[in-house]
Amino acid sequence: MDMLANFALPLMDLDLFFLVGVGTFAGIYVGAIPGLSVTMATALLLSVTYSWDMLDALALIMGVYVGGVYGGSRSAMLLNIPGAPASVATTFDGYPMSKLGEAGLGIGLATTMSFVGGLVGVFFLVFFTPLIAGFALKFDHRDYLLLALMGLLLIGTLSRGGFRQSIFIAFLGVIIGLVGLDPITASPRFTFGTLALSQGINIVVAILGLFGFSEVLLQLSELRLATPVAQVGRTVPERKLILRLLPLCLRTSVIGVFIGALPGVGGEIAALLGYDHAKRTVKNPSRPFGEGAYEGVAAPESANNAAIGGALIPMLTLGIPGDAVTAVIIGALVIHGLNPGPTLMINTPELFYVVAGSVFLANFFLLVFGFSGIQVFKKMVSVPKAYLLPAVTLLTIIGAYAINNNVTDIFWAFGFGIVGFVLRLNGIAVAPMVLGIILGPLLDESVRATLIADNGQLDVFLLGFVTSPISLVLSFVILMALASNIGIFKLFARART
Repeated sequence: MDMLANFALPLMDLDLFFLVGVGTFAGIYVGAIPGLSVTMATALLLSVTYSWDMLDALALIMGVYVGGVYGGSRSAMLLNIPGAPASVATTFDGYPMSKLGEAGLGIGLATTMSFVGGLVGVFFLVFFTPLIAGFALKFDHRDYLLLALMGLLLIGTLSRGGFRQSIFIAFLGVIIGLVGLDPITASPRFTFGTLALSQGINIVVAILGLFGFSEVLLQLSELRLATPVAQVGRTVPERKLILRLLPLCLRTSVIGVFIGALPGVGGEIAALLGYDHAKRTVKNPSRPFGEGAYEGVAAPESANNAAIGGALIPMLTLGIPGDAVTAVIIGALVIHGLNPGPTLMINTPELFYVVAGSVFLANFFLLVFGFSGIQVFKKMVSVPKAYLLPAVTLLTIIGAYAINNNVTDIFWAFGFGIVGFVLRLNGIAVAPMVLGIILGPLLDESVRATLIADNGQLDVFLLGFVTSPISLVLSFVILMALASNIGIFKLFARART
């Protein structure tokens, strides 16, 4: 009964109820503004809430967390600028839906399926926390390496270009992601003696340039500024459509929970794996993937919101952050005199259920604010390009500057914008480069940590891929994905006939 009472506390206590609602509302609009990340908003809240009661502070932070992850889908669909890395996969079909006059339906689908994913995440958080936390702990550095490689191989299914072309662009992104000081030796890498590069290149700056500024240049190249953006259309998905997409979203939500529970992986990988799962398993999509398929919006949105529940599992049970936001939340726990780790569940078990209850409530606020706020965002898609494009450029500039308060980041955003424009002008997708930048540091850290653990012995390093059960399964999946992308199965079938 105590567990149920603690879980229901955010719903019964008026102060907590209000704070979760305010946090969710603020998170949606912060997440929708490119450059203003959920992590940044959560970090700013630490300075505001450090003198508050612990439960009040957590209620507000959980609301911002849930709302912010969902909010990134708004700009992803309307402007083709992901509000956060977790919304990159939403652009693949969300923006084409907007161009087809279904921006409202796209936002409605994202809202509904984010709600579904969020509830699945809470379900696993409440009932399967010890099991998932124990499984996540079994992943070693070699498994993270394989997971990152799997993410890169998804390029063949996520990109509309050729597999080899996409892999090349992705590995360019990996190199960009490694720019800066070596995390182990602190020696400069790919900095060319420039101090400005020593801190590396921020992923959000790259996203703003590759998606935001390149879109402005692409629209300007068409020289049709007076043409309005596609009309919105209806906003509430039909019950028949929701029921048809529900089995897919439940599957991608489970994927999101398990990926979110892996420390340091995050919602962006969960969304990409969810999108890939949809593309591989849906035989008759509403439209071809990449051209406005409803499944292409529902799958990543359910996965990245379910990853919230997954990311909270290692944070609450082990004191290990599942993503950047939970790392900040751990800081909040420390500020309030708590000791994140296994003893947290023993000493303050009520905290776990209050957090779960706050996330549960935040998802209902997401549903309410998500649909009620569509009318505000609908106006964005009816603005003529002559007014919209300068606004997007201004958002890009403000977002790039706001990350580090550094003018240099603005120039980086413009530079990536030119690169993205050239790529898109030649029919090459920019998403592989973004994925490479995200996965580059994870690949680097995993390879070197694995080699250090194996004492630098190459035979031990290679043997480890088949001796560990998790590594063996992941290696098999990678080999199957590689064979599928280079057409080995087709060649084999052709040879048999």
